[in-house]
Amino acid sequence: MKLSVIIVSYNVRHYLQQCLDSLQRAIAGVDAEVCIVDNHSKDGTVKFLRKLGGNVKVIESNHNYGFARANNIGIRQTSGDYVLLLNPDTVVGESTIKDCLAFMDGHPSAGGLGVEMLKSDGGKAMESRRGLPTPMASLYKMCGLCSRFPNSKRFGRYYMCGMAWDEPGRIEVVSGAFFMIRRTALEQAGLLDEDFFMYGEDIDLSYRILKSGYENWYLPVKILHYKGESTQKSSFRYVHVFYEAMLIFFQKHYSHLGFWLYIPIKTAIYLSAILALVKMVSANVRKMLGFPLRRRTKKPFFIFLGSADSIEMCRKIVDKNGMNAAYYVCDEKSNAGGHATFDLPEGVSSPVYVVYDVSSYKYETVLDIFSEQHRPNVFMGMFNPVNNVIITDKEIIS
Repeated sequence: MKLSVIIVSYNVRHYLQQCLDSLQRAIAGVDAEVCIVDNHSKDGTVKFLRKLGGNVKVIESNHNYGFARANNIGIRQTSGDYVLLLNPDTVVGESTIKDCLAFMDGHPSAGGLGVEMLKSDGGKAMESRRGLPTPMASLYKMCGLCSRFPNSKRFGRYYMCGMAWDEPGRIEVVSGAFFMIRRTALEQAGLLDEDFFMYGEDIDLSYRILKSGYENWYLPVKILHYKGESTQKSSFRYVHVFYEAMLIFFQKHYSHLGFWLYIPIKTAIYLSAILALVKMVSANVRKMLGFPLRRRTKKPFFIFLGSADSIEMCRKIVDKNGMNAAYYVCDEKSNAGGHATFDLPEGVSSPVYVVYDVSSYKYETVLDIFSEQHRPNVFMGMFNPVNNVIITDKEIIS
């Protein structure tokens, strides 16, 4: 077996369905297996997965075991020479997997590999290349120097500033959203640390791969990562889990530091968590008292590109939901440039969602169009006539 793909899912059925569709295209012709570990979803995910069959193995957990433990369950039950940890809220291009495998085959010293992750507007996600969160790098990030001086090699070390985006390069931390690992490196470094429930386990594993004598690399092939839009990041649980992960990593790898550095870093983590909680409580109180939290978001405008049949299906969804939209019957052969070849309709204000029919356009074509023709407040959406749902970073529309 060449490749084992492990996906951990939790109440993201439609995103998972889209991810699997793109993945099956990407592993066509590859000796690969797909293992999905469901963390006790309650949205019909398992029922949907049981119908798939083929090369998809489903493990149904009776509890939410978290990201690290669920991935380990999948890793232990697969046998590929390479393991790919893949988030369900991702979309991979048709050639992404093959390009990554070719790179790993040609670089035997590479233990881990990450890719160029795109945000829903086509912009590059900084998390695509990260450095180790050393005490100083962490301080620069938490106090805002990293974001204030993003091109500084010193202050921007957390995001490996100074690297070229269009060339392969060595990095220190690979994102768990798309983390390809040589199994021999994984066996030497050890599986994911299950002390991490969610967040931080990818940093810890990346560090241990480096300590084992392997390298971590970045490859400029594109995927879309919705960055956990389905996760309630405004919840108290999120704050607890996120900052607890920071503490676990710091105590595990940097507890040997002197008192003068250990205490300030630990204090900074606690302060960051407290500030996040205060901000959250303040927002909840304002909401209870009836004060507006932010300006009302404008109603989005949708542009659909695809076959005549898919456009007709989208019209029905648009009419049902009272959406504003424009339609263009085209495909990759008749209009390879997609929405980049025309101006937005007059009078349209942001935000705008350009929805591509993925039976008419390849996933990697859509990613390339958005990446090369990045427009402010224009976001990608996708429609698959097999599923008959419109998927964006914010919602599922049916």
